Amino acid sequence: MIERYSQWVIRWRYFIILATLVLVGLTTLGFPLKFDTDYRVFFSEENPQLVAFEDLQSTYTKNDNVLIVLAPKNGRVFTQETLEVVENLTHEAWQIPYSIRVDSITNFQHTYAHGDDLTVEDLVSNAKTLSEADMVRAKKVALSEPMLINKLISPKAHVTAINVTVQLPSIHPEAEVPEIVEFVRELADKVRANSPHLDVYLTGVVMMNNSFPEAAQSDMRTLFPALFLMIIVILWLLLRGLSGVFSTILVVIFSTISALGLAGLIGIALTGPSSTAPIMILTLAVADSVHFLVTLRHEMWENGREKHQAIVESLRVNFQPIFLTSLTTAIGFLSMNFGEVPPFHDLGNIVATGVMIAFVLSVSLLPALMAILPVRKKQQSSKNTHLMDRLGDFVVARQRLLMWGMAGVILFLIAFVPRNELNDVFVEYFDDSFAFRRATDFTTENLTGTYDIHYSLGAGESQGISDPLFLQKVAAFTDWYREQPEVTHVNTITDTFKRLNKNMHGDDPTYYRLPEQRDLAAQYLLLYEMSLPYGLDLNNQINIDKSATRIAITLKTLSTNELLALEERVQQWLKENGLPAMQVPGASTSIMFANIGSRNIRSMLLGAALALILISLILIFALRSLKFGLISLIPNLVPTLMAFGLWGLLVGQVGLGLSVVAGLTIGIVVDDTIHYLSKYLRARREKALDPEDAVRYAFHSVGLALWVTSLALVAGFAILSQSHFYLNSSMGIMTAVTIAFALMTDFLFLPPLLMKLDKKTT
Repeated sequence: MIERYSQWVIRWRYFIILATLVLVGLTTLGFPLKFDTDYRVFFSEENPQLVAFEDLQSTYTKNDNVLIVLAPKNGRVFTQETLEVVENLTHEAWQIPYSIRVDSITNFQHTYAHGDDLTVEDLVSNAKTLSEADMVRAKKVALSEPMLINKLISPKAHVTAINVTVQLPSIHPEAEVPEIVEFVRELADKVRANSPHLDVYLTGVVMMNNSFPEAAQSDMRTLFPALFLMIIVILWLLLRGLSGVFSTILVVIFSTISALGLAGLIGIALTGPSSTAPIMILTLAVADSVHFLVTLRHEMWENGREKHQAIVESLRVNFQPIFLTSLTTAIGFLSMNFGEVPPFHDLGNIVATGVMIAFVLSVSLLPALMAILPVRKKQQSSKNTHLMDRLGDFVVARQRLLMWGMAGVILFLIAFVPRNELNDVFVEYFDDSFAFRRATDFTTENLTGTYDIHYSLGAGESQGISDPLFLQKVAAFTDWYREQPEVTHVNTITDTFKRLNKNMHGDDPTYYRLPEQRDLAAQYLLLYEMSLPYGLDLNNQINIDKSATRIAITLKTLSTNELLALEERVQQWLKENGLPAMQVPGASTSIMFANIGSRNIRSMLLGAALALILISLILIFALRSLKFGLISLIPNLVPTLMAFGLWGLLVGQVGLGLSVVAGLTIGIVVDDTIHYLSKYLRARREKALDPEDAVRYAFHSVGLALWVTSLALVAGFAILSQSHFYLNSSMGIMTAVTIAFALMTDFLFLPPLLMKLDKKTT
């Protein structure tokens, strides 16, 4: 049947080429793909942490923000020159697209008593006219105000910030964030040009969101060309023929274009992780073509067949292994759909689609092209083939030593797997090449943290936040939180009540405490709210019916484990202090990212296990042998375990990027096993060779192709490891290591195992 199909391909070669061009052209209707810039894409709609966070966001003012950090080079914020910039920039920040609130030290609503009246006004106005005494007063107020210190002004008064809260309409999400970032960067550039005495840093949620597409674009500009050049070099060194290299390049390009085009047609938007799909498809699609072309060359150069005969024979020999490797690779990537992170679903689906398209093209377009293009018929000795023959002889001669030696290495590395702990620092997803990362590091070191947790504490009744008993509970919670070493700032309504109580008692410092009567507290709050200007209301702290208040905790940069440990302490404190009604989970982007890693790795392990079972059943059926199907489990499982063992030995921290590697690699590492076993069984069944000679035959016929395809895969994922986006780079490193271990296992452990277990005639 394969022979008839091969003859059909040769006969209709021009039609196949034309049809391929038309079909690939149609998929380009899906271009250009959109890029989703919202960090929320990392979380499924039913993710409990996202649900809690969205509930909080719908109750209070959203906290998507841009933080503009200003650092005077003389280390003094409270000068006319710097305060004038802060004041002007505060006004200009209202022009930032979608901005709904702007907070700074200059427009902070300072309250004080004026006779029997409460005065509410900007802390700094007309900065260029301020006297030295005015600036000293403003500095004293700012550094003693809990709402400002370690949030918008540093304790040394050497760095300040303007916080711009934005509310994205999410109508055109791919354009809204870039629009804000472009405006803010132009604003920052103008400040740098007009005020050279200031350093300007931009951080915040919006800047982080924008860093995701920037990471992808950076990878596409640098990694994609490097990978493409690497593929060309490897193919040329192996094939030594322009026709084979040209045809393979067309197969991998068409596979990549088609997969991305189809993704665009069904509405998939690219994200940080899924943007690596082109690199993965380019890398994986090479293997199918290499196996076909190596066999084609072998048949023409060593067996003296004519080109068309060689094409038929190459398809006959390779059709099943290429199909099986493509199918199992696709299954491995599709197992990523079991995970909790939608961008990894998209990555798995796009790559799986690309791999299957590559299979179709490698058994249709590739042979059709090779039937037309010239191929050298000159018989040629291959030094690399001789090396594979010598390796086969070595493995046969040292089979016992290799089997037990490799078993020892495998067990040694696997023993370190438990040393891995799930831990992540999501700000560090971006390396120092990103302005966002540099700005975030500077801000954390000099002003405030970028991690946060929010709690919505309910009083249980409308207008209940004025209840002194409730306020005392909130204050106790706030005071405890401020004592925690991880905390840099706590924003709470109780500070406002204390300040208002002091103001309404003639600014007597002894009255800086919570009001003792509910009606007074309510009057103070009403009077204060009526005095606030537009955009600076209390909707970011209290809900509409004043039955609940938000406590916003700003934290230092913490790892996943540190953040979850802090949240556990919080819940324990609330429980021990008899506040069950206030025992609500913390909600924030930080909490969301802290939980997603552990959730994802559990679900991905399930997906990888199901993929392994399905792949094993396929191999048992395809190889027509339960024994060899079970034997294949060893080289399919061992490389991933070895890689995680090595990671545990050298690093020990497994983050979100590595949580998908088991599923991702399970379908890749099986490729070498399939090709090696298929050649081994062909030698045993068709040529009636004994196990030792069958091992030699497998090395001679497929060893070089396995070596080259594995080298291409390792190099491809090693190039991915150079990504400036840590999720992608860590995934690339671990995948490259896993594939290297897979080749080592298939060359040095699988053959001795076969010779040990396959003594009977097959």
